[in-house]
Amino acid sequence: QVQLVESGGGLVQAGGSLRLSCAASGRTLSTYAMGWFRQAPGKEREFVAAITWSGGTTYYADSVKGRFTISRDNAKNTMYLQMNSLKPEDTAIYYCAADRKGWKVLITGSEYDYWGQGTQVTVSS
Repeated sequence: QVQLVESGGGLVQAGGSLRLSCAASGRTLSTYAMGWFRQAPGKEREFVAAITWSGGTTYYADSVKGRFTISRDNAKNTMYLQMNSLKPEDTAIYYCAADRKGWKVLITGSEYDYWGQGTQVTVSS
């Protein structure tokens, strides 16, 4: 079984930066596809970014393209989301996810088998 734990969330002013981490335990994720999703209050969960097992392919939601960067360090069994130029509309709980289809870029939540518990990101104006 895979356990995912997010960290790095917090309160930041608009224009600031945060780096989220997603640490995995229970199994090496070096062959897994991984992704980030977020859910704002009163809204549905939405896709943010995804990465293949090697890190060679990434994909971003239009709303974060150019501001967020997804990456992974398979040696540390950890995935990251660097978030720059944050906006109040980025406020949400951010979740990481993993799936065994490591060669794919997965942008739909239902495609993922494993989820973390989430970390809160709040951007003040």
